[in-house]
Amino acid sequence: MTQLGLEEQDAADKQQGPKPIYDGERLLMGKHQVILVSLACLTSLLLALLDINIVSAVSWKMVGDLDPVHGISRLPWLTTCYALADCIVVPLYGKLADVHGPKPVFLFSLGTFLIGSCLCGVAQDMTQLIVFRTVQGIGAGGLTAVALIIMGMLFRSDKDDLEGATSSKTAFGAVMFGVGLALGPTLGGLVSDSLNWRWVFYINVPLGLLAFAVIATMLRLPAQTRRRKVDFLGAALIAGAAASALLIADWGGKRYAWDSTAIILLAVAGVVLLAGFIRRITTAREPLISLALLRNPMFRIMMPISLIGGLALAGGLFYVGGYAQIGRGLSPTRAGLLTLCMACGLIFSALVGRWIIRLFGKFKYLLTASGIIQSAVLFCFSGLGDHTSFVLIGAGMAVIGVALGQTLGLALLFTQNNVELDDIGIATTSLRFSQQLGTAFGFAFFSTVVTRFLAAHLTGRAGAANVNGELDTGVLATLTPDQHQAAVHTFIQATNWVFLISAFLVLIPSVLSLFIKERSQAEMAAARS
Repeated sequence: MTQLGLEEQDAADKQQGPKPIYDGERLLMGKHQVILVSLACLTSLLLALLDINIVSAVSWKMVGDLDPVHGISRLPWLTTCYALADCIVVPLYGKLADVHGPKPVFLFSLGTFLIGSCLCGVAQDMTQLIVFRTVQGIGAGGLTAVALIIMGMLFRSDKDDLEGATSSKTAFGAVMFGVGLALGPTLGGLVSDSLNWRWVFYINVPLGLLAFAVIATMLRLPAQTRRRKVDFLGAALIAGAAASALLIADWGGKRYAWDSTAIILLAVAGVVLLAGFIRRITTAREPLISLALLRNPMFRIMMPISLIGGLALAGGLFYVGGYAQIGRGLSPTRAGLLTLCMACGLIFSALVGRWIIRLFGKFKYLLTASGIIQSAVLFCFSGLGDHTSFVLIGAGMAVIGVALGQTLGLALLFTQNNVELDDIGIATTSLRFSQQLGTAFGFAFFSTVVTRFLAAHLTGRAGAANVNGELDTGVLATLTPDQHQAAVHTFIQATNWVFLISAFLVLIPSVLSLFIKERSQAEMAAARS
């Protein structure tokens, strides 16, 4: 690089803001282009987050419109199919990004997501909506994961520089996450109450097209230094194993008996496919997940933490909306205000992250404390009743937001900074895969908890709302006061079990995080001085 170019790059390195991107002597992206591309990536993350939260906020209304009788039992498929499609393609997206670069992969996934959004808007029944949500999920798997890869390449920090990870750019990303959490249920409720729930899918289109244009015209990253191949067989094996496991979790004990031929065949298929994947990564020349990455201690410990964390929070946070809308009769807009409280806590936590890191000294202690805090709140939620103050519920959601704000972005960034640059794509998407797999398991598992509780405890006192052990949400407004009370009280008791189980599950990542090996912030500061 020329002397002038070196001076410019050194000056950029000293800045706290975005840095220009060079490929040798050639300037690929100026600082302003980096900012615009970053905003496009954050916009795509916001779209995916909005879509999940908007659907969770208005899904109960979708059920009442498309299938009020059997909708509650099929409702988890609106999220499970999305998460299933998302997680089974995420590892493949990561490898494709490592091989071909993140730009074409991002554009393909964003286009797929937008097509799926348009199709969801015109769905005429629950089956169509579930299928089109699957298309959305295929796009979302790359939309979020590859956007995180791009951000990781644009803002890669020094290894172990955890306090540096809490700089303004990381805080801004967490703030965007909080905005997504806040806008999702609130915007979904407003759109659903004033227009129609179908518009929650159409609002993705203009922002998505704008992000598509920015990435297509401005994103330029250094070329790959090594030729690598995509292990499509390995991707197919892990996708099949994940799909088998999720179908067992969703169908077992409901559609099919646990000892039925269908469940047994799915279990055998899952085990065989998983064994094939493990053999593949040990024998393939270019496996989907490299052995070097598997030997990375940070990567190994963050995978189960992400899996169990997604499992624990899936039911806990999703059923807060169900409690508010079905159990307490709130509109989607008012129920969304509870998530707004969580988003405010998350934003506050991100903005003061640097001082929180200094307080705990090590990242693993922060993860442990976060899990304990979340567990305590979820345990309190397990005692929600017919007249619990919404002020207390909102306060609990805000506390959960404070805990999540210190783990969602920092866990990913800390992992990215501890792997080789060539593996950053598959490392990022592997964590996303693990989290989404846990989330999908969570939706299926907690759906089983709720439906079984309703089947066992929903009696004739619920009147027409009891349809062979299933809760018909479409007739709640027509019931007598006593029947309405019996129906919603049973539903609230079912959600309380979800919160109680989640409270115990979320403690597992807290314990696992203690096994992370890292230097304290004081030791790293002494080493840098």
